[in-house]
Amino acid sequence: MILTTHILAGAVLGAEVKNPFEVAGLAIILHFLLDMIPHGDYVDDKSTLRDWWKEAISFSTGIFLILIAFHIRGIPDWPTLKNIGIAVFFSLLPDATHFMYRFMGMKFLAPLKHFHESLHYYPNGHPKRKFHLKNEYWEITISLTSLAILILT
Repeated sequence: MILTTHILAGAVLGAEVKNPFEVAGLAIILHFLLDMIPHGDYVDDKSTLRDWWKEAISFSTGIFLILIAFHIRGIPDWPTLKNIGIAVFFSLLPDATHFMYRFMGMKFLAPLKHFHESLHYYPNGHPKRKFHLKNEYWEITISLTSLAILILT
């Protein structure tokens, strides 16, 4: 999944679940569940640090869309806003650990990285894991649904 999808789905979770500890745990689980859905990715095991600019744009887009939802709907109360932040952070954590493993030399994260990779519908390097519009049906659907929920509820 691209980061935008994880961010938006995590924000919905954070807006709906009131206990911040539950939000944190559920956001990690949500990340893994979303990664089980067939989708493409911007980066793979052959990507270099230079390729991660796409993830930075995806991250920025997700945060921007949450801010747009807040502009339309209004800024939520502090507890809800805090839970949204917690959910977004923890929904991105599995991908962050992959980055830390790969580019920061944190090899002790290998079991988590391999577990995370094993959950993907298609293996790393498979053509259907490449980011193409035809591979992104579920991501687009989940992102738009999440954005609609953030705006309308």
